[in-house]
Amino acid sequence: MKTMKTVLAVAILLVSTSAFASQCPVDMKKIDAALAGNPSLSSSQMASVKELRASGEANHKAGKHKESVDDLAEAKKILGIM
Repeated sequence: MKTMKTVLAVAILLVSTSAFASQCPVDMKKIDAALAGNPSLSSSQMASVKELRASGEANHKAGKHKESVDDLAEAKKILGIM
């Protein structure tokens, strides 16, 4: 029974990690599209968005998908996109 719970926990972890991993590129594309539209942001907001976008991509590539999703969500919040 304990082995079954362990296997189930690992399976859930893998599925959730996969879901985060696939969300990152979608979020990066949304941010890139918003930036291409020259949004009305202050220079500090623009710098924050670019920093968060870069950090999100770096974390994604490093396999840190939760951190990536968090960074990209913050960038999207500043841009006012979902």
